[in-house]
Amino acid sequence: MNYSLLFDTAVEIGYQLAMCGAETYRIEECIIRIMRSYGIEAEVFAIPNSMIVTITTPDGQSITRLRRIGFHCNDMDTLEHYSNLSRKICQETPDPQAAAQWVKETKNSCRTYSLPIFLLANMIAAGGFSLFFGGTLADAVISMLCGLVVGLIGHLTQKLRVNNFFATMASSFCMALIAYFFSILGINSDTAIIGALMMLVPGLLFTNAIRDIIFGDTNSGINRIVQVILIAVAIGLGTSVARATVFSIFETPATIAPQSYGPILQCIAAAVGCTGFSMLFNIHGKGMLICILGGTASWAVYLVSAYLLNDTHISYFIAALFAASFAEAMARIRRFPAITYLVVAILPLIPGAGIYYTTSFLADKNIAGFMENGAETVSIAGLIAIGILMISSIVRGTTVWRQMRNKK
Repeated sequence: MNYSLLFDTAVEIGYQLAMCGAETYRIEECIIRIMRSYGIEAEVFAIPNSMIVTITTPDGQSITRLRRIGFHCNDMDTLEHYSNLSRKICQETPDPQAAAQWVKETKNSCRTYSLPIFLLANMIAAGGFSLFFGGTLADAVISMLCGLVVGLIGHLTQKLRVNNFFATMASSFCMALIAYFFSILGINSDTAIIGALMMLVPGLLFTNAIRDIIFGDTNSGINRIVQVILIAVAIGLGTSVARATVFSIFETPATIAPQSYGPILQCIAAAVGCTGFSMLFNIHGKGMLICILGGTASWAVYLVSAYLLNDTHISYFIAALFAASFAEAMARIRRFPAITYLVVAILPLIPGAGIYYTTSFLADKNIAGFMENGAETVSIAGLIAIGILMISSIVRGTTVWRQMRNKK
């Protein structure tokens, strides 16, 4: 058997998963299971920017591969393709040449949305979440314009391989500059910015960080958490500089309170926002509809819980439990990675408004407001993380228990 080719094939699949935004444990387990299905044990160490894999062949030869993981995106469709491929190889154990050919065929079969559709998705996501956070139709239109700018800058900086911190800061500055300028004409700049800001909030990165920590990949989890903090700082710097720039030239407009919509309109706005994000995460077909349903249902669960319990924090926790349960259930029904469904299901729960207002208070040197909103935002994010942690731990524990029972 050509062990070197087999090894390269397994490492390539792990690398492609990493480039799609997969969790660390999924990357490592994928390579280990493929090699184990051929009777070879593998040692894998993966972090967000690299992975090292070592095997020992039956004839005693030791082989090591190091792959550098560069700039990667959130591509759920490709992630599903390679996850299915790894299962297929484990089940059928073809010869290494056939497995390598399957990798090439999988790479050619992956779908991506065109640039115009990508930009449209940015506009849909921004407009939907602007309405979701209490914006008017006029606010949503400006937010869509901001979303278009974020998409264009994001596409350009990705092509140029610009550092993510500076790319985020540039995007937040440009879209906030537009929103603050239109606030002079009576637009609620806050809701316009928050809608577009949701595309910069690292929801998937935060989710993967929590899941990495849950499964014991502490180095990767901390690495991702640091990235989340840096992105939040970049967002704060970009919006603050844009605010100072506009209002140093024009008079600061009066504060406009966000609209208060009923539950049905909130759920519709959440569905629109989740539609845009499903396209941004490169989700296609029936999977997109399921993801949109998950995001809408998660917010509906929050609204019902808030109405019955009259407690915001507990309601977020219950909604996070539902979102994680929904993702795990769909993953087993459709045999796709749970992260695909989870990342969209928790979108309406992410405190995008809290992040924006916290940075705004800091820019205004309102320390009391900064501390209060910051604590509230962190507590909500923590409750969402705990909800995901609980369900993932239960599912993971159940799976391990079943495997141990089957071995007996």
